[in-house]
Amino acid sequence: MTAEHRETRIGTKVRAGERLQLLTVGVLVLATVLGAEPALAKKVDAARDSRLALIRGLAHEVAVAKVALPRGKKGIFLDAQGQVDQEKADAELRMNGQAIRPGMPVQITKIIFKSNRLIFEVNGGGKKGKKWYQRIQIGVGTTTSPIVTDAPVLAFGSSISLMFQEKMPALTVEQVRRLLGSVLDFERRSPTVLYSPTVPPEIKEAIKKHQVIVGMDHDAVLSAKGPPERKVREVREGVEMEDWIYGSPPHVLFVTFEVDTVVSVRQH
Repeated sequence: MTAEHRETRIGTKVRAGERLQLLTVGVLVLATVLGAEPALAKKVDAARDSRLALIRGLAHEVAVAKVALPRGKKGIFLDAQGQVDQEKADAELRMNGQAIRPGMPVQITKIIFKSNRLIFEVNGGGKKGKKWYQRIQIGVGTTTSPIVTDAPVLAFGSSISLMFQEKMPALTVEQVRRLLGSVLDFERRSPTVLYSPTVPPEIKEAIKKHQVIVGMDHDAVLSAKGPPERKVREVREGVEMEDWIYGSPPHVLFVTFEVDTVVSVRQH
């Protein structure tokens, strides 16, 4: 056998060995991937189920604010133990003012999931927006102008960001309620009103929903909505009337009392 033939046979063996090694590596990688797929799928399913449970359990939930919540899209920040970052909260309140005062009923209107945070928008969130008719424009050709030039609608909500140092863990509804407990009270009720046999069922139901209806007295309204921002008292046709005013334009609620009974509820 010539030297050239020996080199050819050796080269063929080397290439065959390389192909065998590549095939072995490929088999090992495939086995690893196939073995990891069930675990990965379970992890993804658990994260998805956790998020769905939070949306079902907390979206549109009504609570009562324990602290002042600032205007603006940043809102207030809590750490992984549910403690308020008071320095940031004070800075936001100084810069943007108060959107929600302590004792005011709020509703979670949106839940946003980020890699290391969970954001709850309350009462519509803290972003400014426009009414639908402010987006309509008219014109000829390429020149158009808005038919209404009003300023953007002010935001009257806020947001609460639950921050984590690393990736957000899977959380239950009750765990999140506890973490939000420093700023929101989900259990605030008035037993003397809700459990009194003399209070009609429709008023009890309205209090649970933080609504005001005709026929309530002062205690029931306080239980449902908390103290008003303003009160206006006057005598109308010889009868003492008092208006309790909640909110700011364009969302203002007027509750009118005749002595100690609500006779009118108007939303403007």
